[in-house]
Amino acid sequence: MFLFSVCLIFPSLFVFVTGGKLPEPEVKIEVLHKPFMCYRKSKYGDMLLVHHEGYLESNGTLFFSSRKHGDTNPVWFTLGIREVIKGWDKGLKDMCAGERRKLTVPSSLAYGKEGKGKIPPGSILIFDIELMEIRNGPRSHDSFREMDLNDDWKLCREEVREYLKKEFEKHGYSPNDTNHEVMVDDIFKNEDEDEDGFISAREFTYQHDEL
Repeated sequence: MFLFSVCLIFPSLFVFVTGGKLPEPEVKIEVLHKPFMCYRKSKYGDMLLVHHEGYLESNGTLFFSSRKHGDTNPVWFTLGIREVIKGWDKGLKDMCAGERRKLTVPSSLAYGKEGKGKIPPGSILIFDIELMEIRNGPRSHDSFREMDLNDDWKLCREEVREYLKKEFEKHGYSPNDTNHEVMVDDIFKNEDEDEDGFISAREFTYQHDEL
């Protein structure tokens, strides 16, 4: 499915407090297939297109497959901004297009004590993930220059709105979706730090160390 989230196209900036916390458990990564040629590896801020299957480690139950459930399309998301579970952000770095990985994700890097849907609380999860495509994410300078239509090194609401329309149309969705204005409002609420009505290059490209 295509993620109808502002985070997919223009992720919000998150602030994390890490002082005094115990080290997080690690994701176990197993490479199932790696292409002979690798022209680019995934990094934080990239947009990734993946097919995936998720299983409960406890009994092997399949709780979701992008190839079998929903519209059976691969999923786009931006790596490193907690748009997906933390286990994915940690486990899908330095991955090549065409590569398949098996991730064993501890509960604390997945859905924790609460669980979600078919996933019981405290579950360790196993994912089989195939990376189909890597694109420059919204945090890249190239993306900023693409959005900055008048080359003034800041983004106004209209420039962000036009970018959203173009991206949605590229993926086969209506460029005039009524959700766009809501998305623009949310983007500026989270990204326009000095509340001057524009998103500067600094505000756009800044990322926290924890990401």
